[in-house]
Amino acid sequence: MHRKTRSLLAGAVAALVLASAVAAPPRPAAADDAVLVYHGQPDRAGIFTVPGLTWQRARNIHPDAGFAPRFAGHLYAQPLFLRTPAFPAGLLLVATESDVVAAIDAATGDTVWSQKLGDPVPLSALACGNIDPLGVTGTPAIDPATNAIYLDAMVAGPAGPRHLVFALSLSGGAPLPGWPVDVAAALAAQGLAFNAPDQNQRGALAIFQGRVFIPYGGHAGDCGDYHGWVVGIGLNDPGDVVAWSTRARGGGIWTPGGISSDGQSLFVATGNTMGTNFWQDGEAVIRLHRGLRHDPHPADFFTPRYWHLLDERDSDLGGTYPLPLDVPNTAGSQALVLALGKDAHAYLLDRNNLGGLGGSLFNRIVGIGGFIAGPAAYSINGQVHVAFQGRGAACPAATPANGLIVLRIEPGEPPLAPTAWCGALPGQGAPIVTTTDGAANPTVWSVGAEGDNRLHGYRGDTGEPLFTGGGAGDLMAGLHHFQTLLATQDRLYVGADGRIYAFVF
Repeated sequence: MHRKTRSLLAGAVAALVLASAVAAPPRPAAADDAVLVYHGQPDRAGIFTVPGLTWQRARNIHPDAGFAPRFAGHLYAQPLFLRTPAFPAGLLLVATESDVVAAIDAATGDTVWSQKLGDPVPLSALACGNIDPLGVTGTPAIDPATNAIYLDAMVAGPAGPRHLVFALSLSGGAPLPGWPVDVAAALAAQGLAFNAPDQNQRGALAIFQGRVFIPYGGHAGDCGDYHGWVVGIGLNDPGDVVAWSTRARGGGIWTPGGISSDGQSLFVATGNTMGTNFWQDGEAVIRLHRGLRHDPHPADFFTPRYWHLLDERDSDLGGTYPLPLDVPNTAGSQALVLALGKDAHAYLLDRNNLGGLGGSLFNRIVGIGGFIAGPAAYSINGQVHVAFQGRGAACPAATPANGLIVLRIEPGEPPLAPTAWCGALPGQGAPIVTTTDGAANPTVWSVGAEGDNRLHGYRGDTGEPLFTGGGAGDLMAGLHHFQTLLATQDRLYVGADGRIYAFVF
């Protein structure tokens, strides 16, 4: 049922700077702290400019006890954020496993509107999985030009579970004309078989060159006939549908960060394939273009030579998303992609030529146990650093703690990725980074999801703990593994089951 408790000004967000435009966007500035996609940018770097959040103020961050918005359902997707003339303090958009989407006043916690999309799918109706019920899992994407939020919902119906892609008006939550799109039906019209019950949609959506792109994988347990899919749908024409899928069964695109982009191409990472003795798109970084055309040319994919061993061990290369990096060097910059997987390796790839079979520039074990949460990238004195959840294999003596790893990416032939520092992170959250001006006071933030369930902050240069969330009021409930957070000009927000936590500084 649609319940509108307050009106947004129609088209109010059209004036926002488009953070999901066709070209790689600038980092957020003080006047524009919109978070329209997972980790704030199409490249998924997860860096936020927050002028007031210095290292000193980070030590004194604390929860806003009076901010306690409530909504229906378990929350796996990252909330999104934007400001409008009607709501200058901002709106938070959440989408839950109960197939509920809600807009929440970021200052008061009041519900502005709430939209029920259908009935979620009970776990008992699926061959395997670990989310019950299953509704919206992947982080949506907002497009200011169409004044809409786009998302995929698993919806129960008489014919069984369906994946429906919605475009909801930001001015009240109603579906735009022509939406939702039934993915299986749209692909069947093109002669393509999409087995909706066996497909899951966990990865974040991306908006690129006039289309919304949705990644798909399987359920926990790798049951049934699923593939890694990417489906693109026209923002202004929902009948404009393009698709790509892995040739072999499996190869799911399941990492929560989903699809990344450098402004020129899309990048996805695939997981293990099944029942094949020759490479068919699994355990790989894949470059895709707007039309999702893809030739298995070495310039447009990378897979380790031991991909079959990764398949056998379920050590998905696709445990995290490919992270585009521009690393400064004497010639200007080196265009790279960093891939991190469940095999505990870090792979650096030439972004202009991914390398094909075994063609990485750098390949080394940097952790113990593998990586399955999204990374974040930031710069210190011109040196690119990447932070991600995991146990380090080569932590410096000065920072022997474990749970969070920061690599320093060094340009060269080949480039290198030594461990800069490690931090104590008791949980499985995906980090973000805040700075006060794009460079100063870099602070790495993460949550101890399904661990201590607290917020943690570290100096980005040394790894010194700045905030460990030790107070009784800092404990959060309902966090799920892989959960990340977002930063605005005056708060950090963490999404959890049925509510959002706000931290002020």
